[in-house]
Amino acid sequence: MKSIPVIHVEGGSLASAYERALVALFNEGIRIKTQYDKSGDPASIDATMNITVHEPLSDPMIHKAFPGGIEDLREYVMELSGAKDHWMKNMNDPDDTRWEYTYHWRLHDYGTWKEKSNDSGKQVVAGPFRINQIEAVIEKLVNEPYTRQAQMITWMPDIDPECYDPPCLQSIHYRLVEDEDGVNYLNCNIRFRSNDAWGANFMNMFGFIQFNKETIARSIEERTGKKIGIGRLNWHADSYHLYGKDIDEFKKRLLTRIDEPFEKRVYNFSDPMIREIYFEAEEKIKKKIIEHDSKHSVL
Repeated sequence: MKSIPVIHVEGGSLASAYERALVALFNEGIRIKTQYDKSGDPASIDATMNITVHEPLSDPMIHKAFPGGIEDLREYVMELSGAKDHWMKNMNDPDDTRWEYTYHWRLHDYGTWKEKSNDSGKQVVAGPFRINQIEAVIEKLVNEPYTRQAQMITWMPDIDPECYDPPCLQSIHYRLVEDEDGVNYLNCNIRFRSNDAWGANFMNMFGFIQFNKETIARSIEERTGKKIGIGRLNWHADSYHLYGKDIDEFKKRLLTRIDEPFEKRVYNFSDPMIREIYFEAEEKIKKKIIEHDSKHSVL
């Protein structure tokens, strides 16, 4: 085969679309090696994937098969709000092995990175410019709700080609659509250059659905006084892949259960027990971050 397959799946809820995307990838993707394979790893399964979630906030929202728990979802949402921005490395310190970026930093402080000052040794923010893209798209949508220019990007061509693990998320594009009742719905397109279908995709999609609701839509509501709903999410991955090392786990946790009733494979996010676990996890996660900081002398 000389061409990478292009696959499109749709689902009413996040859990439905996620499951359909994984099964379609397994059935229609091609085998291909990656630069992260270890000796003896099977080739990954890869495709270009487009996932449309028509009702991102609808239940069933959470798929039981994703390799994580409810508390992990809460932690990722907090990360997208900046809770771990201070875990980024000093770019001019070769001994610093921390993260080269966070998505929140790239969206909130695009154009900058962290360095150690040659004079004081303290951590400083450097870069040719600093743009809060989150604030920019909110203001754009408030002032021109019909705009096609509400977009954020992460890729920084001056540093990312040399990164070992550059950002997978590439861009986020928003548009508002008004229905017959006068409610504006925030539609969103998200593009990833590379998306780990098993190890990361569900958490990525869940996280940005919450980000869109809590950060973008809520801010527009507060500034305009208008109701802002969450419209469809279109998720595009240039490389949507299932690593060879994960294929057996995928089969065990999802593929072998595909003939069971769908309701047995999912959770409703509106379930009081699920919501209790989710929201009560915040204090535990804050303590976890503080403990990590104290052990690693994070500034």
